[in-house]
Amino acid sequence: MPTRNRGKEASDDRLFGDLIMQKKLKDATQDMCYLLSRGFAEKSSVQLVGNRYQLNARQQKALQGMSASNHQIDLRKKRAITSQELAEKTIAIDGFNLLIILESALSGAYIFKGLDGYYRDVSGVHGTYKRVQKTEEAILLVGTTLSRLGVTAVQWYFDAPVSNSGRLKTRLREIATQHNFPWEIHLVNDPDKQLAFSHDIVISSDAWILDRAVKNYNLGAYLIEERLAITNIIYAE
Repeated sequence: MPTRNRGKEASDDRLFGDLIMQKKLKDATQDMCYLLSRGFAEKSSVQLVGNRYQLNARQQKALQGMSASNHQIDLRKKRAITSQELAEKTIAIDGFNLLIILESALSGAYIFKGLDGYYRDVSGVHGTYKRVQKTEEAILLVGTTLSRLGVTAVQWYFDAPVSNSGRLKTRLREIATQHNFPWEIHLVNDPDKQLAFSHDIVISSDAWILDRAVKNYNLGAYLIEERLAITNIIYAE
């Protein structure tokens, strides 16, 4: 049983818990939207806005996750489907993306709802994935929810080069067998491209994928808002 979690870092209450700081992040997100909507590059916009509001690297990462241009927001909403449309469908899941946001939420970390309605966190894999206390709870939450919504088949995609991805694949297979979840788990070198150009309904909060996927479902938002009692949420608006 893993003893670690994906919860708050020691400085996170100071960086994100203060109401004044939350207001600053919201204002910064609006400035980012203005710049991105007018064609400014994301990297330089984050630096410019981050400097203006005196945000450190961790806060700037949150800012980046919360931000989007008006075109991106409209495009992602246009391609989004509802929970009622999932019945008898096949979905493709950005595995690490979904699991890490759920692990973070379940562990009490701060999570961030972007202007596009998708939730993101400030954790990351960084070449190695380590299971945490909430990993299996997150996996079961996904499985039982998708079964309840009538999904016919689930294709999980994970980064093959990430350390421990093979162990996670094995555990997902075991859980799928135990609960009769209709899952296939794939380890691939470039899951982002697999997902971005998939004909299935894509589940991810990755901006690059969302801007290219033909159909997407915001499972993270559904789980966080309908199935979990989460308090440490920072809203973009």
